[in-house]
Amino acid sequence: QVRLVESGGGLVQAGGSLRLSCAASGRSFAFSAMAWYRQAPGKERELVASIVGGGITNYADSVKGRFTISRDRAMQTVNLQMNALNPEDTAVYYCQMGSSAYKFWGQGIQVTVSS
Repeated sequence: QVRLVESGGGLVQAGGSLRLSCAASGRSFAFSAMAWYRQAPGKERELVASIVGGGITNYADSVKGRFTISRDRAMQTVNLQMNALNPEDTAVYYCQMGSSAYKFWGQGIQVTVSS
């Protein structure tokens, strides 16, 4: 079984930074795609950033220029550097790793940005 564990969340003031990490453990799996999603209270889960293939990245318009997704060489960890945070970024953040056939999710980690 594949297990994903997020870390790095917490409370930060507007304008601050946080770095989220998600590490895979358990059964060995070759992840070809990694992503971060978030879900704010009363809203649907949305894609924040993804990284696939040779390193092609994609970002939601709301985070472009502020967030950066990266992964380690072994492709077992995905990170999300979040800068210039604002209260609208407050949400539970979830990492997702997988392939075209399988998707695995972390349990989610809270990020709260105070104004």
